[in-house]
Amino acid sequence: MAITCPVDLDTRRLRDEIQSIYARVAGDPAGDFHFHRGPDYAAELLGYDRAALAGLPADSAGSFAGVANPHRMGPIGEGAVVVDVGCGAGMDLLLAARSVGPHGRAIGVDMTEAMASRARAGARSAGLDNVEVRIGDAMSLPLGDASVDVVISNGVLNLTPDKSVAYREVYRVLRPGGRFLYADIVLGAELSEATRRDIDLWTG
Repeated sequence: MAITCPVDLDTRRLRDEIQSIYARVAGDPAGDFHFHRGPDYAAELLGYDRAALAGLPADSAGSFAGVANPHRMGPIGEGAVVVDVGCGAGMDLLLAARSVGPHGRAIGVDMTEAMASRARAGARSAGLDNVEVRIGDAMSLPLGDASVDVVISNGVLNLTPDKSVAYREVYRVLRPGGRFLYADIVLGAELSEATRRDIDLWTG
């Protein structure tokens, strides 16, 4: 199974398309997109706790576009340093910030400024001062080596043109004994070259 995009795929265009789509999601989450969004979707189809989502700012949950629930894979303990790769508007990030408590730290990384701004605003609105959001890419995380206890990610690594680089970055920033809780889309069959060259299919 291929883990990289075709060598002649325009990865700059791919990045720009992804940023454009998710900037639109940040600005108008109720708009016309080909993927599910929002807290009702998260609770009904992905098993998020509806009460926990109700306690988050509406803008953070409204732009959620994940594919599963990494929080169900294991607890994120108090005092931990957790990074959310591709944090988007911050729903998973803010839930993680509440899990780690005031002595922990939750760092969001997103390459879309509109999403990062929404995540920062959500943290302020929720009164969470243990949250930091950085602009960055899953293939070059703006974090030091062995600097975090937990990495979470939700429907993001499938968007990267080279999965092996993205996974190496995850394990680079994890401390020894750290955990990687992630949800993503995986195909069990090889895609045709024509399909793998279709940027529209990469972007969601």
